[in-house]
Amino acid sequence: SFIFVAAFLGYSIGTAPLVSYHYGAGNREELKNLFRKSLVIIGLLSVVLTALGEGLAGPLARLFVGYDDALCGMTVRAFILYSFSYLLAGVNIYGSSFFTALNDGLVSATISFARTFAFQIAAVLLLPSLMPEGMQLDGIWLSVTAAELASLCVTVWFLVCKRRRYRSA
Repeated sequence: SFIFVAAFLGYSIGTAPLVSYHYGAGNREELKNLFRKSLVIIGLLSVVLTALGEGLAGPLARLFVGYDDALCGMTVRAFILYSFSYLLAGVNIYGSSFFTALNDGLVSATISFARTFAFQIAAVLLLPSLMPEGMQLDGIWLSVTAAELASLCVTVWFLVCKRRRYRSA
């Protein structure tokens, strides 16, 4: 999973100096342009990584647990379910990095903490008990996607509430 998420991290960390530069220089049009293009790139990358995750679930599972058919089958299902989190993770990772680049560490930390700790713990504890009988294990794997969805709401909320900061001159 970290290998897939590393693509989002790399892009987000790589664009942060550009965001900071344009923000500091007051180049709001270029900042908006960079933000818009980044969302498109993150969106495309999200779809590609999700497709790769689902497509490579079998080969990757066999690579690590091919010695046990039952475990391999469970791992394939887990990775396919987990792969849906990549559709949402990119925006959350980019959002946190974007606010760091805007010198708003509190918002960045809030997004990151909510995404990687608070929402994941809540989802792991709640989702399996809400799943139908026999699908509780799926709830564990889908909890990451649920946490990313909750984090996406927080990220979008901050982007909307603080848009004047990066949109106006």
